[in-house]
Amino acid sequence: MRKKSRWSSLTPLRINECNSVMTSGRAVHFLLFVISCGVCALPIVKFEYHNHAQLTSVMTSLTNMYPDTSHIYSIGKSVQGRDLWAVAVAGKKPHGRIIGRPEAKYVGNMHGNEAVGREVLLHLIEYLLKEYRGGNPQIRKLMDTTRIHIMPSMNPDGFEVSKQRCRGVDLRANSNGYDLNRNFPDYFEPTVDPIQPETKAVVDWIHGNKFVLSANFHGGALVANYPYDTGQPGTERPMDTAYHQSPDDDVFRFLAKTYSKAHPRMHLVQENICSPNTDTGFVDGITNGADWYSVAGGMQDFNYIFGGCMEITVEMSCCKYPAASELRAYWEENRSPMLEFLKQANRGVKGQVFNTDNRPIEGASVSIVELKSPHPQFTTSLGEYWKILLPGSYTLLVSKYGYATSNQKFTIHHDSPDPVVLNISLFSANVNQHVENVTDWTPSTAVVCKQARETVVVVTMFSLFIQVGLVGSVSRVT
Repeated sequence: MRKKSRWSSLTPLRINECNSVMTSGRAVHFLLFVISCGVCALPIVKFEYHNHAQLTSVMTSLTNMYPDTSHIYSIGKSVQGRDLWAVAVAGKKPHGRIIGRPEAKYVGNMHGNEAVGREVLLHLIEYLLKEYRGGNPQIRKLMDTTRIHIMPSMNPDGFEVSKQRCRGVDLRANSNGYDLNRNFPDYFEPTVDPIQPETKAVVDWIHGNKFVLSANFHGGALVANYPYDTGQPGTERPMDTAYHQSPDDDVFRFLAKTYSKAHPRMHLVQENICSPNTDTGFVDGITNGADWYSVAGGMQDFNYIFGGCMEITVEMSCCKYPAASELRAYWEENRSPMLEFLKQANRGVKGQVFNTDNRPIEGASVSIVELKSPHPQFTTSLGEYWKILLPGSYTLLVSKYGYATSNQKFTIHHDSPDPVVLNISLFSANVNQHVENVTDWTPSTAVVCKQARETVVVVTMFSLFIQVGLVGSVSRVT
């Protein structure tokens, strides 16, 4: 198949205009035209590795070029004082929340010597902004319905001292020598290492922003990995491996397959081609984390259990730090998977929870009865909730101390392109309650339920994190 020209998405008029300006030899006129039309602007992200100063410059330049659809901010600093930069992109109000709009995020370069994700995410930022301005309908729908946060490097200190080579585990840690993907509070095992500045910044970021969907990008394999990452309690580690199924296993498998199926090679991999003599096969290019090898203190499980965020880990290259000449190929084979994955943030059910005065209720517990999950989600300060689900019939359980609990059945249809919107109204305990659908109000029976024991455990653990300083000032994007 012939490679599409980068001008192919433009109208014939714009192509002719660009050609006439480019062949006129008038550099000043060309510059003015580029500034005015934007679509003809040359890419500023090159297929090369960017150190921290260069990464900062590129991200700042992109947000300056596209101020209406992007916003740069730092979630904190590394051990050595480097900013952990993120760019939020959206069709409207990229610098703040819009009620009901889901938030998704991508994180790269968690390990200093795994560099491909860092560069691919820089290209993704530019691609989204440029294509949105150029009128790409797929990108416009994505950015008009979702705010996307992209952090190319979680470990800038580690990257600064890393070298180009394919294998090895040295230089993956932060400058204090800690592996950041073993440093998060863990639901199944106590985390013994002191929490690192980079980890704490991400913990605060997760709790300050209700992310619905996430992926973090690594190197050293070619597979989409999903929770649980930590093995079942009582198994020996790290040698014993066994599938550790989460309550949302069907959704996680779907999300991982969404990425792998859109990748030209990943879904064809029936074994770990990067280490063929050491690992079992990856059917469809996906794996349960614990079934591959157990990871305690991982970011993926923390997102899911304590953030209510569906995160997978994408191993995108056998070579952790390949030659810069290979970056274009990695970008081209991961572009479609990245886009397809982000679309899933608008799948399932969402809504708001109100009291009888029509005021949003913050901190209400929201769960799906059929999943029997010990990990409920909690509504935002605006009463919002989101839950990614596959087609089927479900029961939404919403509870808050002092209110009668709501039990509401709903169905997600196979042919529905948008999430079900279910707004819940909670009444004081022992008072009949009702549920607001998208178009009307429907009475329902008030069911007063005792809080699940597991729910109390989750809240208690999060409170403990606050007490011991694992969760500090919240990084809320406003």
